[in-house]
Amino acid sequence: MDRASEAAADSAMAIVARKRKIRLPADTAIDAEVDLNLNVADGPYFLRARLNVSLPGVEREFAQAIVNDAHQICPYSRATRGDIDVTINVV
Repeated sequence: MDRASEAAADSAMAIVARKRKIRLPADTAIDAEVDLNLNVADGPYFLRARLNVSLPGVEREFAQAIVNDAHQICPYSRATRGDIDVTINVV
């Protein structure tokens, strides 16, 4: 995942927030971490990603709902669904 994927996730969160009629904090941040892993059992490599999302001032439960909904509509998430194991953490 790169800056483009972080930007896509940020845009998806903005769409979700707009639909819920709320404003995302100006200091919203997304940090993407990606690991290249080897499947020891049968050999092929695979990717595992973590998105650490910070929505300062937004209640954790509400922030998680925004992030989950955004993950469903994000173009990068949709394109890689089933191919990359993604964990999303609200930090």
